[in-house]
Amino acid sequence: MIIRDRIKDFRRIPARLLKPNPRNWRVHPARQRDALRGILAEIGYADALLARETADGSLELIDGHLRAETTPDAEVPVLVLDLDDREAAKLLALLDPLAGLAETDRDALADLLADVHTDNAALRAVLDASLSPPDTDVLETETATPEEMDIPAAFQVVVQCRDEAQQREVYERLTAEGWPCRLLTL
Repeated sequence: MIIRDRIKDFRRIPARLLKPNPRNWRVHPARQRDALRGILAEIGYADALLARETADGSLELIDGHLRAETTPDAEVPVLVLDLDDREAAKLLALLDPLAGLAETDRDALADLLADVHTDNAALRAVLDASLSPPDTDVLETETATPEEMDIPAAFQVVVQCRDEAQQREVYERLTAEGWPCRLLTL
C-alpha cells in the first residue's frame, strides 16, 4: 500500500485568521473548555491544528476549532494539508471517531497517572474519569470555578439574519475580514 503524505506546510499563524469549518460537527461542553484552558495553562500548545488552504488562499480548519476559538490572539502551530473539499470532509468526519476506537490498557494508564499531577480541578476531573468505569460520569461532579483558573474574556456579537442565505452572506463577509465566526441556527 502506498501512503501519501498530505502535509504540505507547517505554519505558525494567529488563530483568529483560521476559518472555522462550516461543516464542523463537534460541540464543546463547558467541562471540555475548562479542561482545555487548564492544559493550555499548564503545558501550552503541544499539538498542531489541521487546516486546508481554500481557493481564496485562506486556511479552513479541519481539526482544532476549540483551540483556535480559545486562543484567538495566539500564534498557533498549523499543519496545512493538501486536501480538496471532499477529502477534508472525510477527514473531518473520521478523525475523532477513529481516535475514539482506541481501547484502554487500564494497568498502563494507572501507572502513567501515578506520575501525573495537577492542581487544576477541570484537569483533575478528566484524569479521575479516565480510570472510572464507563457508566459513571466523574466529569460532571467536579468543575473548576472562575477563581481557580485564568479564563480570558471573550466578547462576541450575535447577528440576527432573516434566512439561511443572509446568514451565509454575513458569515462569509466576516470570515473574509479575518473574524473568527461560528454558524448558529436556533
